[in-house]
Formats: sequence, C-alpha cells, structure tokens
Amino acid sequence: MQRYDLTAEMYEERYSGEQKAKYLAALEIVNVSSHIVLDVGCGTALFFSQVDSQADIIVGVDISHKLLLKANQQAKASGNAFILQADADHLPFRDNLFDDVFAFTVLQNMPNPTETLAELKRSAKVGGKVVVTGLKKAFPLPKFMDVLEGSGLCSASFIDRQNLNCYVAILTV
Repeated sequence: MQRYDLTAEMYEERYSGEQKAKYLAALEIVNVSSHIVLDVGCGTALFFSQVDSQADIIVGVDISHKLLLKANQQAKASGNAFILQADADHLPFRDNLFDDVFAFTVLQNMPNPTETLAELKRSAKVGGKVVVTGLKKAFPLPKFMDVLEGSGLCSASFIDRQNLNCYVAILTV
C-alpha cells in the first residue's frame, strides 16, 4: 500500500501504456458486454475506460487510498463504475457475484498468489471468467503455471507476447 501511495501521482504517466497493452490483450478474448465486472488492484481505474461502454457495472478495488482518490475521478466519468478500498485477499463481496474478475499486475504483490486466486474465484460466478497477469520477471513461466494450476480454475486461454512484460491468463470458474 505504501509503495503505491507514494507513486500515485506518477502512476498513469509511468504505467498507462503498459497496462493498456494488457487490457487490450485480455479483451480480445473476454467479452464484458452486459456483465458485472470486478477490477482487483484497479489503481487509478485506467481499465474502466476500456470497458465502461460495454459492462453494466464496474467495481474497482485497491489497497492504496491515494490511487483510489485518482480512480474516483474515472469512476465518476464512467457513470457505471464504483470504487472501494479493499485487500485482494479479503474482498468484501458475497460469493458468485461477478461475471468477470480482472486482476492486472496484482499476483506478484501478494504474499500467497494461490490464496489470492482462490478469493478471486470465490467472487466470480460459476461459468465466469477470472483474468490475471503474471509479471515475467517475478514469475518464471513454470512458477506461474504452478500458481494457476493450484487455483482450481480451468484455463481458457493463455497469452505470452513479446510486447507484454507479463503473461495474461484467462481462466473459467
């Protein structure tokens, strides 16, 4: 939380291009039309602008208060988006609520990525999608695959492109 609070002012300038590439790769496969979407680790809510015209509702959570102050501006502009401060390992939602759960650039920051995936799975509807990324320098491919296999989620698609600094996994509940 402290690291992201410190970088909140320069977050978009530093990461927007990189994040957008991840979003677009995932959205080539996942259709969020008329869905309730959860963005875990939403940061400044850059993802909202990619899905707000398609999704019915977008909920963004992040642990960083300062990033959420910036995200609030994007949520207001979207009109169908809401944000709240929460820990990815303890999401304040009932089971099976979201059609799609996205967690970009989250797993490498968590103490136990397998437990985080279990929480994302809990929040998603049966038949829903859980999209996660794994930073390549933090997760050698075999390690990332082990984390995914331990999640109890089914692999629907996997993206490993040169222009991405991460793997993008699309999983089904």
